[in-house]
Amino acid sequence: MEDCIFCKIIKGELPSKTIYEDDLIKIIMNINPATNGHLLVLPKEHMVNIMDTTDEVIMHSIKVIRKLYPTLKEKLNCEGLTISQNNELGQEIKHFHIHLTPRYNSDLLDFNYNKDMLSSLDEIYDKLNK
Repeated sequence: MEDCIFCKIIKGELPSKTIYEDDLIKIIMNINPATNGHLLVLPKEHMVNIMDTTDEVIMHSIKVIRKLYPTLKEKLNCEGLTISQNNELGQEIKHFHIHLTPRYNSDLLDFNYNKDMLSSLDEIYDKLNK
């Protein structure tokens, strides 16, 4: 897509700090990191969300992430890794991408949810199984 910032990065039209690249994906540093070493995995082909993304790209991305994780732990001294991906709501850039967020005991990331807004497990189970 012509106006997609990630497509421009992949084509070299915009600068990025590339950590890994092959024929299918490019992994860059996030310019708005949540923690030190926050990376983005970008398919080279424009795909909007998980429904558009090929199984090949998804599986390949996971294989590369598995190889990269020990390096992140060694080089950044992180204690863990959060792997996340947004579709539609919460997806700021409409180009499929996976966030790799190194986790540290001292980081302030907090994934708390408003439990008062959640339905009962039985209610959700029933909806998903009908």
